[in-house]
Amino acid sequence: MNLLLHVCCAPCATYTVSRLREKGIAVTAFFYNPNIHPFQEFKKRRETFEQYAETVKLELLIERDYGLQDFLQKVVHKEENRCSICYAMRMDKAAEQARLVGADSFSSTLLYSKYQNHKQLISTAETAAARHGVDFYYEDFRAGWQKGIELAIEMKLYRQPYCGCIYSEQERYDNRLKKRLRKAKKLQQMP
Repeated sequence: MNLLLHVCCAPCATYTVSRLREKGIAVTAFFYNPNIHPFQEFKKRRETFEQYAETVKLELLIERDYGLQDFLQKVVHKEENRCSICYAMRMDKAAEQARLVGADSFSSTLLYSKYQNHKQLISTAETAAARHGVDFYYEDFRAGWQKGIELAIEMKLYRQPYCGCIYSEQERYDNRLKKRLRKAKKLQQMP
């Protein structure tokens, strides 16, 4: 099987690519992530992915345009549905790219993450597959979560601290602030 693998980042690709190759699947990687904010983060993830792909001799296609404006136009005032909109953008583009390059099917490293909504992601990918006339390959790559982390650390890959969009970045800082406030409150309550 010849599979186009949408890649969100190098660390999520480590286990996913090795697992697919173990199964004898020929993988071409496709980096398309218009959600990533800010530009320096987008650039760092893209460059890290290029470094990883070179190391493991992975054929890759990269959407180099920083598509943040398109992403924001689609999610502003629909922030509560931002993940489903983001999934739709990326899975549609991956399915289209798979058709264009003649791949048998497509999949995504998003299926490696324990933080993604798999049910929604699968449904979105199947819709995109039907629209573009390609197959969607599903495998629950979360089984390799720890192995992927270990591989990324071993390869000294940049591991990002948030999903990618401006909203997830804000949540990251909001969570840190909440933890600090809880800690400060506990300290104030101590005799």
